[in-house]
Amino acid sequence: MEQYTVTGMSCAACSTRVEKAVSKVPGVTSCSVSLLTNSMGVEGTASADSIVAAVMEAGYGASLKGAGTENRSASADEDALKDRETPVLKRRLITSIGFLAVLMYFSMGHMMWGWPLPSWFEGNHVAMGLVQMILAGIIMVINQKFFVNGFKSLWRRSPNMDTLVALGSMASYVWSVFALFLMTDAEVHGDMAGVMKYMDEFYFESAAMILTLITVGKMLEARSKGKTTDALKSLMKLAPKTAVLVQNGEEVTVPVEQVKKGDIFVVRPGENIPVDGIVLEGASAVNEAALTGESIPVDKTEGDLVSAATMNQSGYIRCEASRVGEDTTLSQIIRMVSDAAATKAPIAKIADKVSGVFVPVVITIACITTVVWLLLGREFAYALARGISVLVISCPCALGLATPVAIMVGNGLGAKNGILFKTAVSLEETGKMQIVALDKTGTITEGEPVVTDLIPVEGISETELLTVAYALEQKSEHPLAKAVIKRGQERSVDKLEVQDFTALPGNGLSAVLDGQRIVGGSMTFIKEKSGLSEAMQEICNRLAQEGETPLLFTLDDKLIGVIAVADTIKKDSREAIRQLKNMGIHVVMLTGDNERTARAIGAEAGVDEVIAGVLPDGKESVIRKLKEQGKTAMVGDGINDAPALTRADMGIAIGAGADVAIDAADVVLMKSSLRDVAAAIRLSRATLRNIHENLFWAFIYNIIGIPLAAGTWVHFGLTLNPMFGAAAMSLSSFCVVSNALRLNFCRLHDASRDKKIKSAIIKDTIMNTDSQEESEMESGKEGTTMTKTMKIEGMMCGHCEARVKKVLEALAEVDSAEVSHEAGTAVVTLNSGVQDEVLKKTVEDQDYKVTSIQ
Repeated sequence: MEQYTVTGMSCAACSTRVEKAVSKVPGVTSCSVSLLTNSMGVEGTASADSIVAAVMEAGYGASLKGAGTENRSASADEDALKDRETPVLKRRLITSIGFLAVLMYFSMGHMMWGWPLPSWFEGNHVAMGLVQMILAGIIMVINQKFFVNGFKSLWRRSPNMDTLVALGSMASYVWSVFALFLMTDAEVHGDMAGVMKYMDEFYFESAAMILTLITVGKMLEARSKGKTTDALKSLMKLAPKTAVLVQNGEEVTVPVEQVKKGDIFVVRPGENIPVDGIVLEGASAVNEAALTGESIPVDKTEGDLVSAATMNQSGYIRCEASRVGEDTTLSQIIRMVSDAAATKAPIAKIADKVSGVFVPVVITIACITTVVWLLLGREFAYALARGISVLVISCPCALGLATPVAIMVGNGLGAKNGILFKTAVSLEETGKMQIVALDKTGTITEGEPVVTDLIPVEGISETELLTVAYALEQKSEHPLAKAVIKRGQERSVDKLEVQDFTALPGNGLSAVLDGQRIVGGSMTFIKEKSGLSEAMQEICNRLAQEGETPLLFTLDDKLIGVIAVADTIKKDSREAIRQLKNMGIHVVMLTGDNERTARAIGAEAGVDEVIAGVLPDGKESVIRKLKEQGKTAMVGDGINDAPALTRADMGIAIGAGADVAIDAADVVLMKSSLRDVAAAIRLSRATLRNIHENLFWAFIYNIIGIPLAAGTWVHFGLTLNPMFGAAAMSLSSFCVVSNALRLNFCRLHDASRDKKIKSAIIKDTIMNTDSQEESEMESGKEGTTMTKTMKIEGMMCGHCEARVKKVLEALAEVDSAEVSHEAGTAVVTLNSGVQDEVLKKTVEDQDYKVTSIQ
């Protein structure tokens, strides 16, 4: 998405016109204009010149953000968001109030309350009229922007809010001047009754008051709008300005823009890290609250990643720059927040459609109002006052700001708490999710297996068991081996060297230690090789049911013990899932584990449904089926989650995960905490509720205000002076923006006020996606069994049969497998559902080919 800065917009009608003009440019696929930030996001192949030309032809100014700079710095972005409007409006307002005070003294103070005037004004009504005309004229010149923009827009047939203000003020002024000339004629002819009559028809104070009150509203609105971008500006202020590089053995301080990938930089305690990098030397505790909202420092040692704008709190570290400029994590966060502000939520389309026709309709209503009152026999001054009231009370700005201000505040609040919404659509839609599918590894669990139990046989100590296992596993790269190695290092066991190391894929490891053969592997493998007692089998089955993986070790074919390894559940996963369920969301866990292990972990985590045996490429199809039952969000962190994140209604990436997963997601959780999934949904719901409040106020204000201004309630004694109409108009937008700012008080992690949404209608479980029979079996009926017949090519003899039978029966879901090499089949009896892909992969891993499964 290319972003542009648009100038000259004053209301929602302006942004709608710019959007329409740019959308017509050949090559533009989408265009979104934000009145709040005066920005425009454009996607497509159209050139920047053609887009800028289209905006200028529509009567506004535009420039490509960052044009003329190869690397746009955060300070430049911050400068672009600087509130330049409020100081200008403040000066206009102060000057206008000074002249308005004098004008009001003449027009109302003297006429209504008898305040004294210089003696030569006594009885000189024409002189008083001239003074009012001059003072009102000065105020109109001070606020000439309303007239320049308003009539320019009217000339281009795209009237906006400035047009309404300009027409209302100008009509008051022109009629008053006309009345002044009639007064002079009455004065010449000695018609004092006529003089007093025309004196009462002066609206000079209304013409000036309208402009002044609208300026008050504009200033309040500008100040409030400035606060909505505070979160984005505070992020930009975090960007370090300098870095200390190591060049030719010396430390040199340079501007951060000069740091290149591969440069070596150092950071001392109390200093901010200038760019993303990798720690080469030293150790420290780094405060990452600026990026994640988490105040607890994170320990960093050699090989760990550090991010720009985080603070080094303790040790001296030496790092290598890995991402600089706009590639740093901070720059990506700023870009996400900025992009979200430049996009529009679907709910904004309603207001956009109304805003597009709002001003012409209001002008028409004002004209009709004036004519109708004239036809009803009222004097022209009264009819004109009603028409002017309609013009100045109508407020398209409230409609145009209702959605973007809430989106900006909500998105900024999310960024402060490490929750990044990439677009306004994602911020609106996240709260509507009915199903949340959670990847198990790295999302619900830590993603790093650890040793949970050491169970040596009688006569063997835990240290002896761990020493043998450590010696064997240290030559393996398997994740489970890393867990054993880590525990061995923590216990400081002896590091023994083994010979004749052999990896047995799918089974285990084998090596020789001091002349003795040691073997480690699964229960099925060790049971077949060395035999197991019933007591040890029960222990292993219990561990498996609890979601742990038992690794058995033998020494010269004698079992010496079991080491249980498991991917432990994150500390906050259970609470996060409980909160999601309390919101009325159906929580599903996806995993490639066998069903027994998956169900154990799912029960511990508290999910509603477990879908086990899902291969990496099968997650996307599962999400597709879940979407048929309700709006579905996918939460994942790995490369293999990217297709599912893209397929889901809302993809949520755990921030510590792979870049490709983050790129594919709609929402990024920087803290890698599942509690932030609930917080993101909570924030989305609060933002959408705020948008509804804003739109309600904007619509109801105009629905009530316009008829009141037109005089439809005059029979009930209710009429509206144009000045009060201008005051109401000036405050309407301010109220909308102020209401949006209330979102800053939203407590994202407070679950006490959560409300359940309409739940998705979950039909049968979706653990199996291949056949109706499997779905029926998964419904949980006791004693239900089924069979599948696999056609297999490549089996040549009885040994092949035994090999296929063994690997199939090793699956927890398989009770038995009858294999025939002559018929080329394997009839598998299942105790629970299993995907065809799992069966196929199990056999084909043994170098046979599965042609069909029925």
